[in-house]
Amino acid sequence: MAIVAPSILSADFCRLGEEIKEVEKAGADWIHIDVMDGHFVPNITIGPPVIASIRKATALPLDVHLMIENSDDFIHEFAKAGSDIITVHQEANIHLDRTIALIKSLGKKAGVSLNPSTGAETLRHVIKDVDLVLIMSVNPGFGGQSFIGYSLEKAREIRKMIAASGSKAKLEIDGGVGPDNCAEIVAAGVDALVAGSAIFKSDNYYEIIKKLKSA
Repeated sequence: MAIVAPSILSADFCRLGEEIKEVEKAGADWIHIDVMDGHFVPNITIGPPVIASIRKATALPLDVHLMIENSDDFIHEFAKAGSDIITVHQEANIHLDRTIALIKSLGKKAGVSLNPSTGAETLRHVIKDVDLVLIMSVNPGFGGQSFIGYSLEKAREIRKMIAASGSKAKLEIDGGVGPDNCAEIVAAGVDALVAGSAIFKSDNYYEIIKKLKSA
């Protein structure tokens, strides 16, 4: 059964705590939080104080995706705020080994994300050390985009890398994920589905999450 991680990027921020409780009640496994700095991606979202508030609202694992430059300068704060998984971008971290080690030294699970056009091969030397690989299936920055089809090929390639290396990493995908394509995504070897608009723009969170989980 797939792990479902609703992305709060598409939630109603006027009632964020309520939204999180509703998806938790509807069967969500993780809460996915996109952190954007306006430099690495063309949008600005939230920081550690909001994550600390979210931590008080749910017991679910907080899956925190850092789409920021100079992430090493902020990882301590995100860990202290209550993140459970901290994912950084391969493209934004020139000393990726060091960043992964830093996250783990703080007792958190370490993830690495790849933009759509970044090849799976860039993970070859770190795949054994990460707990999560996040494939971006849209160009990051905004919710509501369409799924990029070649992401499935990348998912299959990374799944083979995980198996060959003996890594225990989970494979996650984010962007344009919904009930219409979740089955083929999971068939490509993906463990965790990040869905924003598909869940938060629906009239029935439970039904959407149920369909995603059953993929």
